[in-house]
Amino acid sequence: MRGVRRKIQHRDRLKGMNEVYLRSTRHGKDTLVAVCDYELLGRTLEGGKVPFKVSEGFYGGVPSAVEEAIEAMRRATICNLVGKRIVEAAIRCKMVHEKAVIYLGDVPHAQIVRL
Repeated sequence: MRGVRRKIQHRDRLKGMNEVYLRSTRHGKDTLVAVCDYELLGRTLEGGKVPFKVSEGFYGGVPSAVEEAIEAMRRATICNLVGKRIVEAAIRCKMVHEKAVIYLGDVPHAQIVRL
């Protein structure tokens, strides 16, 4: 129970701070960066053909500023992005084309793969 309370308190501190969760992992020669807006972590998004789980195991990294996430994405070969804050930042930085964004209900999702 104490761990759950700590996570809730941590999320409450992040509200309004323009932050995201950032997770970076290496898979062979690839670097995978997963970023989600902080309020989406742990939620299941409806609105697509199948429910989309923003799982803590995949997206739950460290709380970061959007700018930090963008820098990590620049070094990555694969990126998975969920949420208005991070997807709009990626579009502004010309890392994602707005027509490449899909919507899970009203939540944007984008992927980047560098070959």
